[in-house]
Amino acid sequence: MASATSWVATSGCTDHESLVAIAKVAEQAESIGQKQEGSDSRVERTNAYRKKVEEELSKICEEVLGLLSKNLIPNASTTEAKIFYYKMKGDYHRYLAEVQEGELREKATSESQAAYETATELADKELGNTHPIRLGLALNFSVFYYEIKNQPDKACALAKDAFDKAIAEVDNIQDETYKDSTLIMQLLRDNLTLWTSESEPDQ
Repeated sequence: MASATSWVATSGCTDHESLVAIAKVAEQAESIGQKQEGSDSRVERTNAYRKKVEEELSKICEEVLGLLSKNLIPNASTTEAKIFYYKMKGDYHRYLAEVQEGELREKATSESQAAYETATELADKELGNTHPIRLGLALNFSVFYYEIKNQPDKACALAKDAFDKAIAEVDNIQDETYKDSTLIMQLLRDNLTLWTSESEPDQ
């Protein structure tokens, strides 16, 4: 069984995130279709497909969240594992918030933030600044602030803090986690570059 650390590097390429991406594409396609005259049937098909994807995503997330709450978090044998599982809990509630609306979205958003905050509190106490789980947590929590909470300043501050602390200790990264840690640091920097450019006023 893979360790918690080894899962971090692939956490951005999961089936559920692919479903989220599909749902977003379907939503965009629906928006475009609504602007086209005589495309009612196309809009209906797109809307039906989007709904199907969202239902599948919600089912997957609820199953994983149940497993986390009932088994994985209560039975975590190490603090590192517990941090990872709370990060996962934040991730899966974030996936739900991506596709839900109204009170359901508010609930998923609140649950996601609470899980990320718990994981962050533990990580700050127990994991080094270059630990891949801590970096992955900062990466995903910053994405949550940017995409779900619509707080780009908060997202940038969180990502920058994590990156700056890690880069200051980059020479001390252990060989077995060097690849994972530096990959996530690159993702943090890429997001910072993108988010900063998007917040700049047009010339």
